[in-house]
Amino acid sequence: MRLLFTTILSALILATFAQEQIIFKTKNLSQPDTTWVFSPKNLDKKLKAPTVILLHGFGGNYKQWNNIMDAQKYADEYGYILVCPDGLVKSWYLNSPAKANWQYETFFFDELLPKLKKNYPIDTNNLFITGLSMGGHGALWLFLKHPEEFKSAGSTSGGINLRDAIGKFGVPELLGNPDKDSDVWLKYSVIQNIDKLVGSKKEIIFDCGSSDFFYQSNNEMKRKCDSLKINATYISQPGNHNSTYWKKSIKQQFEFFSKQISK
Repeated sequence: MRLLFTTILSALILATFAQEQIIFKTKNLSQPDTTWVFSPKNLDKKLKAPTVILLHGFGGNYKQWNNIMDAQKYADEYGYILVCPDGLVKSWYLNSPAKANWQYETFFFDELLPKLKKNYPIDTNNLFITGLSMGGHGALWLFLKHPEEFKSAGSTSGGINLRDAIGKFGVPELLGNPDKDSDVWLKYSVIQNIDKLVGSKKEIIFDCGSSDFFYQSNNEMKRKCDSLKINATYISQPGNHNSTYWKKSIKQQFEFFSKQISK
């Protein structure tokens, strides 16, 4: 009886704060994927709302962003629908060339995104995606694959060069344990594919703390964006690879997205 009461109470709390969790069972992933959706409390479902998809980092899950920045508070403050998918610890949000049941990109565009558009009043003209660390790579990676789906994209402390993950962060097994000199590391890296935005009017934002182990690669991508005349805002600032930094940086990214909406 006590367990039943607790379950009902939890459901009421989620409903009160306009939160829902969706569990996807899919052949594209090795296990079910949980996505947590936060809607503004005063959302008029007859109107479309700007939406931000937030991808978590390596070792995290769909709860990570809410633990960092209180997602319901941000949804209410900005009037955004916030979507927090689960990256299954180490998916890097890509289609693995080595594992048939680790096809996150396919899952995202064929299953997750269509269901979100069907079930929620998402303003598809103002759909954004960003993430931290592994999720920073994932956000830009998915944006580069289908830029027509998004207004803009961001990355904070992003592992945008997978060569930085040689021998760690679960990347070798996703890519089939390639030799360290193999081109496959760059083939699946954002930094190698950022030139797909050449000539695009769409803008991106990325940032990294100066004490972060991904800092040099982010600086390199900034230089590449400048040389290719890509519409990129880069914020280099003090900080490390931790939640203290991400709590600060995500606010900057939300402000950036708000300006994109006004355009």
